[in-house]
Formats: sequence, structure tokens, C-alpha cells
Amino acid sequence: MTAARVLVIGLDPAGIQSWDPEPVQAAIARGRARFDDHGLEADWCLVALDEDPEEAITQALTGADYACVVIGGGIRGHEPLLELFEKVVNLVRRYAPDAAIAFNRGPEDCADAALRWLRRPGGTG
Repeated sequence: MTAARVLVIGLDPAGIQSWDPEPVQAAIARGRARFDDHGLEADWCLVALDEDPEEAITQALTGADYACVVIGGGIRGHEPLLELFEKVVNLVRRYAPDAAIAFNRGPEDCADAALRWLRRPGGTG
């Protein structure tokens, strides 16, 4: 498979108040390793809600040419973040219009989410 570059956008678990980030950080580390297992280059943009996440996401999207962008469940699945989720989708459409958009089930299956789209006809895999 041709190496494809993927951007994973999610919440920084260390930036979320009142809970232990270590289990999520460990899952993210396992998820990162899965990209290597599949020969995929992956960049991670983990944002803190109180530090201008839109700017961080824009910088990440314009920093490389991505074949796929995976948007994490922390942004997608938490109803108070619906507006941020909409902004993320529109930022991807604006700054990475040729990239597939994928959704993971958790931090460990980000590579699988990307591969669903990279292996489709017209994808890079």
C-alpha cells in the first residue's frame, strides 16, 4: 500500500477537567502504534477547548497534504460540542477538500477508521 498521510483531530485528554487522562493517553499511544503497523503516516492534533481549538486545527490542516482526516468521538459525541464538531467538519472541507473524512470508535481504532476510506476505489491504498 502506498503511504498515505492522515490527520487525527481530537480532544487533548490532559486538558479536560475533573477526570484522569492517563487511560485515554494510553489508548492514544496504542492507536498511534497501529498507524505504524499499517505503514501510514499520522499527525495528531489534540486540542484543548480553552486554547482556541479552531486555530490549532487550521494550522494542522494546512501543515501537510492529508489523504484522510479522522475526527475523534470526544468532539463528535458530546452534545455541548456540536458547534465545534460542525466547525471542524467545515475546516476540513475548506483546508483539506480532497481528504476523506472518517470517524473512529475510540483512540485505538483511528487507523482502522482511516483505512476504511483509504482502501476505497479512488483512495490512496
